[in-house]
Amino acid sequence: MSATAGKSVQLPREFRRIRLELARERGHPAGSSRDGYEIIAPLNRDGHIDAKLWHAHREACGVTRFRANEDDEVGHLVHRGNTWAFHYDVAGEDDDETGYRFGDERFVVGEYLSVQEDDNQHTYRIVSVEHV
Repeated sequence: MSATAGKSVQLPREFRRIRLELARERGHPAGSSRDGYEIIAPLNRDGHIDAKLWHAHREACGVTRFRANEDDEVGHLVHRGNTWAFHYDVAGEDDDETGYRFGDERFVVGEYLSVQEDDNQHTYRIVSVEHV
C-alpha cells in the first residue's frame, strides 16, 4: 500500500515486490545477497511489467538499490519508449540504471536479468516475487 496525503491507497492486485540479488560474477564467485535491487511494479499474468498499470500508478512504482558497503538508494521505475530504467536523482544530474530488455523479461523466481550500471552490465537473479 502507498500513502497519499495521509490516506492509504490500495494498489491493484498485480503489484509485486521483486527482489533481485547479484548473480555470480568476477569478484563475487557465489553472487551476493547483500547487493541488489527491490522493485515495486505491476506484473501481468506472464510475469512481464504491465506498462498500462505502471502508467496509471507510476508514483507507486519504485526501486531500492542496496549494496553491502553503501547506503540504500531509493528511486523510481521509469519507462522511456521500450526501455525501463531506475531513476534516483530527481534533479536529473545522475544517469539512470537501465534494465536490459526488461520489457521482454519475465519477472519470476529463478530467472536472470541484467542491469546497466554506469559503464558495466551486471546480472541479477530474481529471488522473490511477492504481492505488495
